[in-house]
Parts: sequence; structure tokens; C-alpha cells
Amino acid sequence: MIKINILGFYALQFTLCFGLSQTACANDDDFVLCAKKFPDNHVERLKCFDNALADLPAAQSYSETRAPAEPIVKQNEVTVERSYLTRGWNLDNRPRRDPSSLDRLQPHRQSYLIVRETNRVNNQPATATNAVTVPYDLDALESKFQLSFKTDVFTLENLGWWGVKTARLWGAYTQQSHWQVFNTRNSSPFRETNYQPELIVALGTGNASGWKLLNLGLEHQSNGRALPGSRSWNRVYVQGGWEWDNVSVLGRGWWRIPENSFKDDNPDIVHYMGRGDVLVRWEPENKSQAFALLMRNNLNINNNLGFMQMDWSMPVQLGKAARLHVQLSSGFGESLIDYNHRQTAMGLGVSFREW
Repeated sequence: MIKINILGFYALQFTLCFGLSQTACANDDDFVLCAKKFPDNHVERLKCFDNALADLPAAQSYSETRAPAEPIVKQNEVTVERSYLTRGWNLDNRPRRDPSSLDRLQPHRQSYLIVRETNRVNNQPATATNAVTVPYDLDALESKFQLSFKTDVFTLENLGWWGVKTARLWGAYTQQSHWQVFNTRNSSPFRETNYQPELIVALGTGNASGWKLLNLGLEHQSNGRALPGSRSWNRVYVQGGWEWDNVSVLGRGWWRIPENSFKDDNPDIVHYMGRGDVLVRWEPENKSQAFALLMRNNLNINNNLGFMQMDWSMPVQLGKAARLHVQLSSGFGESLIDYNHRQTAMGLGVSFREW
């Protein structure tokens, strides 16, 4: 290690005088004292120099006028972990990095790609008003994928509306497709694709746990096909969100917007697709996996019909953005073309990380 001598000390002092201000030279007695006190111990001499520099007002003046202010980073600072509902609906009002960029898009429902097999193929879809006359040539094994995202349009903060702290308008879109990818004899057609745009007003309560969210939604869902395969409906819904530790619950009820009876492709869709649903989700603190259970029901005691779907994104990493995904579903309405068709299906594939 290089030993600092008296000549080096004066060179250092000259640099300080020139670079800082003349005030830095006012305490040269302190520097000389350090050099004389520790002529052979360079470690203690440098400590003495540091202590002398710390007392210089010019150093503070220089840092304030010459260098831009830097945020103070606390190495041991403990940050509050954002829960699933907080992340999904931005209940803590975390600002976006760039309000005009695509990082405003964030997940809505789960996005995944699986290969599924059903126990009952719906090769002749029908409704109360129309039916397919020639059966489709379909396979029980097909692929299913879903893409879902949303973005916030505008936000009102610091509200005091009967326990509501924030109000945020979201625009959301979900697309689900069933692809007969292994049906090469028929050129691997897309059996069904459902399009689902939404407008959602999300009201945040500001609670750390328990009731955290109230959503008011307007939703359209259709498959974009002509008769006799056309399916569509519009509905408004109210949805509540609750959360405790690693468990979140979203429960909603809806009302179908009436349509002209001559134009209604599926007048009995509510009887099969239900009047409400509940989504229960569990995710550990390390976010290594997630388990979700969706239950839908028509709330008809005499003729009760429903649907259940379990999704498990397993703790098996596939790259940095995907995990192994298992899906089990049973009941009516896995897709719009199957809204009145009961089936049980099992699927395996990949799901994409939500955050």
C-alpha cells in the first residue's frame, strides 16, 4: 500500500482548495497536525484527514451546489409486500413509470396455454331456437388458450364516499380459444373463440385486510359466429373483493341485459351460465405457485345447474415468465358454444406469470 508523505498531503490540500473553495484552506492547521501526529501510520492519518474534511462547511456547500440531489436509499429498509388484490387493482395507487407506455397493461384473468381432453364432445351444438343440422367432426383432445389484460383509464383518489377511498375506471379484454390442433384431417380448425371486453369501475376501501374492493362492471361476450353457431350476451354485475393473508375471494352477481326475442341467439343462457360466481385464490408469499377455484351457479333450487374450474400453476418454472399449469373443469358453460352442454375436461400446459 502506498504511503502518503507530507508532499502528498500538500498536493491533496491544494486540490481541495482549488476544487472546493478558499474556506477549505482555513483549517490547514488541522491537516498539518494530522500529518505530524501520524507520520508513519497511514491508516490513522487518513482517518484524521477524513475527520478534518467532515468539519469543512465548504464541502457541504459544494455538494449542494455542484451535485444533483440523490434519493437516500436505505439498505435495510423493509418494504410492504403487495397482496394479490392490491397488485391486480392497484389499490395502493402506485404510479406507473410512464402513463403513455404499454406498461400500463397488466393481467386481468389468468393467461395460459394448455392441451385438454373432454369426456363429452359437443359435435352438434344447439340452443332453444336453433341447432346445427350436420354434426361436426371433432376430436376430444384439443388445445385451449386464454389471453387477458386490462388497463386503468382514470383514477380518483383521497375520496370519502361511505368508506370508499379510491375510484378507478378499467378497460379489460379477455379472449379464449379452443383449437382442434390435432384434427389434421379437417385442417386443424378453431372450434370456438370467445371475445369478452369489459368496462369496470373499481372502488377501493383502503382496508389492509377483509373487504378491499367493490367492482361495478359492464360486460359483453360473444363468439363472433353466424347462426346456427352464434352465441352472445351482455350483462352488468356487482363484484366484491375480500382478502386475508394469502387467500383472496372475488364474488359477483350479474343481470343479463334483455335482448329482442327475434334476435336473441340463446334466450336460456342464464339458466345454464348462472347468475353469479365466486373465485377463491391462494398464493404463498414467495409467489412460486397459485391455486384458484371458480364456482358458478344459476341459483335455481328446483333445477340447479353450475360449473366448477380448478387451476393450479405449479411450482415448476418454465423459463422466467411461465409455470406448469393444470386445469380441471366440470359442468355447463366452459365456452359459449358449450353453454348448455355438460362435460368434464382435464388439461395440462403452461400459464404465464401475472406479475
